Amino acid sequence: MTKTALLLGAALAALTATAAHAQGAPSAEATTQAYVEAIAARNDQLHAVIAVNPNALADARALDAERAAGKVRSPLHGAPILLKDNIESADPMATTAGSLALKDNISGRDAPMAARLRAAGAVILGKANLSEWANIRSNNSISGWSAIGGTARNPYVLDRSACGSSSGSGVAVAAGLAWAAIGTETDGSITCPAALNGLVGLKPTVGLVSRTHIVPISHSQDTAGPMTRTVTDAAQILTAIAGSDPADSATKAADSHKTDYAKGLNKDALKGVTLAVARFYTGYSPGTDAVFEQALKDLAAQGARLVEVKTFDEGPIGKAEGVVLYTELKVDLAAYLASTDPAKVKSRTLADLIAFNKATPKEFEWFGQETFEAAEKTKGYADPAYIKALADSKRLAGPEGIDKILKQSGAVAIIAPTTGRPGPSTR
Repeated sequence: MTKTALLLGAALAALTATAAHAQGAPSAEATTQAYVEAIAARNDQLHAVIAVNPNALADARALDAERAAGKVRSPLHGAPILLKDNIESADPMATTAGSLALKDNISGRDAPMAARLRAAGAVILGKANLSEWANIRSNNSISGWSAIGGTARNPYVLDRSACGSSSGSGVAVAAGLAWAAIGTETDGSITCPAALNGLVGLKPTVGLVSRTHIVPISHSQDTAGPMTRTVTDAAQILTAIAGSDPADSATKAADSHKTDYAKGLNKDALKGVTLAVARFYTGYSPGTDAVFEQALKDLAAQGARLVEVKTFDEGPIGKAEGVVLYTELKVDLAAYLASTDPAKVKSRTLADLIAFNKATPKEFEWFGQETFEAAEKTKGYADPAYIKALADSKRLAGPEGIDKILKQSGAVAIIAPTTGRPGPSTR
């Protein structure tokens, strides 16, 4: 039997625990213990998990006691969930973003998003590996690699990419190391690893979920979201984590949009709904295209009206976006570092991180930091180039991009394949 077959076979035991949890049994403690044991047995091959929460089992026992007393907080009561390791947790685990510069970053504080998970009864199982600094340090970075966690491996074929940057989150859920996980996305970092690991991945609208105490790239694009095995699970997690946060101005209106998203799921939801088909995003591979065509037939069979839409020039969007991301990375990351304990995190600015990496050979084991260096040259939010790029990005992607397609087609959504089959891992 191959290593891959062994991994998938072993994952079935943890998936049994997942199904049992969904039915209300076994206990949260037993379910959490099953995942802790699965991580211990298989994480050395997968490199999906950076840290297991020392408090997880005690938290699970407390939740079992609540259930026994008749208190069930939400459908997530007792569900073990991993956090991508750029999301802070009040547990005794560092939040590293995969970097050795943050290896001692034990903050003792919950990101508001993590606090909402706890309030809903979830068990914070641990921290998931990621592409270091969420894939923003270098244009040549390796999806799934971090100096802290190594390279996350696709559990279906170990020498294939797990994509990124929420690589460990995707691998862990796919391999049965967690019931669900939280990823973060600036530009494909939830959707790509969800696709290559066979999961549901959702990037919520920016401003629906708080980003406070999450290591940032860009306040214009960053958000956290669920990575799960089912749409229902993703909807239940979104229900828990959505909401306003006074420290994150983008979420000011979030409470007014918050609802029970799972209640919106029903078998007749697509009847009479128009969907725009972005066929110009096909061509990844014949196999992927065949699956996409079958998905279109399935959607039509459920009552959806499918309309073809024309492509648009994405080049100007990418150019403007680069200016925005680099400028915001320098400022937003410095603001985050300033909020950490200087006794535990010596680097206080992007320039400090660049110097740290140069002095730390392991950080340069596979690639450099030219993106960090380009971001360091930016001039802040008052720079006319940034102001113009931000306005151009919003205009090109919104009124002249997605919004235009939806208006002209009468569609409520655009559908396309996420990506193709996973290619070989670059290491």
